[in-house]
Amino acid sequence: MTTHLSPAEARARLKELTVVDVRSPGEFAAGHLPGAYNVPLDQLDRAVPVLRETTGDGDLLVVCAAGPRSEAARTRLAERGVGAAVLSGGTNAWYEEGGDLELSAGGGRTPWDMNRQVRFAAGSLVLLGLLAGRKAPKARLLAVGIAGGLVYSGVSGSCGMAAVLGKLPFNRPDDSAIDATIEALRDR
Repeated sequence: MTTHLSPAEARARLKELTVVDVRSPGEFAAGHLPGAYNVPLDQLDRAVPVLRETTGDGDLLVVCAAGPRSEAARTRLAERGVGAAVLSGGTNAWYEEGGDLELSAGGGRTPWDMNRQVRFAAGSLVLLGLLAGRKAPKARLLAVGIAGGLVYSGVSGSCGMAAVLGKLPFNRPDDSAIDATIEALRDR
């Protein structure tokens, strides 16, 4: 089974694929592949039984913004006997290559995408550390720690700050939303 699909390959097979987007609800609402289901990565285990029942080998495509979360989801699904492919480059690559994105219904304000939240939080903490460091030099260690975390994030492809921000209430679906998504997957 192919474990990675390019945006062009995914576009050609979109009607036959079950697309599961593992980003936060706010990121999903801001734009997702047509027909995608939102099951945030930290809620994926709840959907495994339904995905095992309703998707055949090669029929499941896992998507995130750029790839790391969907790769983690693919690995977790494989460990539980569910085969899946990952969209190479994620939703970002899909959009950059001319793919359409759907917006979630509701029309209300949605949280910023996770990348923007991380940039805002990291920048704010660095600025705070530098400003506080004028009075208390040890406070500059906050800026150093955040800078080190950003370097590690860039090298490793993982982001601890995104994991923490993902736990904030506006980045998490309520249980009824996940239950509704699982039922929609079952009815597919």
